[in-house]
Amino acid sequence: MAKKASSLKPAAAAAVAKAKPSIAAIDPRKIRAPLTQNPHAIRDTREKVLEVAIGREVRAFRKKLGITVADLAAATDISLGMLSKIENGITSPSLTTLQALSRALGVPVTAFFRRFEEERSAVFVKAGEGLDVERRGTRAGHQYNLLGHIGSNTSGVVVEPYLITLTEDSDVFPTFQHEGMEFLYMLEGEVVYRHGSNLYPMKPGDSLFFDADAPHGPEVLTVLPMRYLSIICYPQSAG
Repeated sequence: MAKKASSLKPAAAAAVAKAKPSIAAIDPRKIRAPLTQNPHAIRDTREKVLEVAIGREVRAFRKKLGITVADLAAATDISLGMLSKIENGITSPSLTTLQALSRALGVPVTAFFRRFEEERSAVFVKAGEGLDVERRGTRAGHQYNLLGHIGSNTSGVVVEPYLITLTEDSDVFPTFQHEGMEFLYMLEGEVVYRHGSNLYPMKPGDSLFFDADAPHGPEVLTVLPMRYLSIICYPQSAG
């Protein structure tokens, strides 16, 4: 049964009493930024995916050498128009064309199929079977349950989904800082969550999305026990 936290530090309680939380209420109807990705789009056929994969590799190898499309066209005797179609995945290059590109770019023909052959990963975690891990907040009595992890992937982004549990033994810790973005979704209990100089009273169903480079974390544990989802995203290069 949820109950009020009984061990609030006087200084923290006083700070919350004086603070005026800055809550940015977002009306989805007023969002004007275009969402360029269609999550319901159906990918092209396997053959088309192969063309796109080859095109991306040709472009990547060309840029790695620091040469232009015109330079590559001159080195391979392939027209600019054809090279443009190949790099954009519009046409399927012949074996002879691939051999010419491999010689000019200094890579084996098989290198053009690398992305096409990569296996796409998925992680399924049964209820209660997440991995308990130690993170910075573990010392403050915060329980971190990792719900899945995929390392190197084609997106270039690392996503860490956690189920975080706080109890009477937990302490406040509003000074987390790390690279990337973070999304919180309250499941149980109540908390006053700090991000930078702003305080956000959160109840079940509330969410908070923010730049994780600013100091952030639970400021006041209002109702315990408390559980929330924390999804952290950052570039693979920052891992």
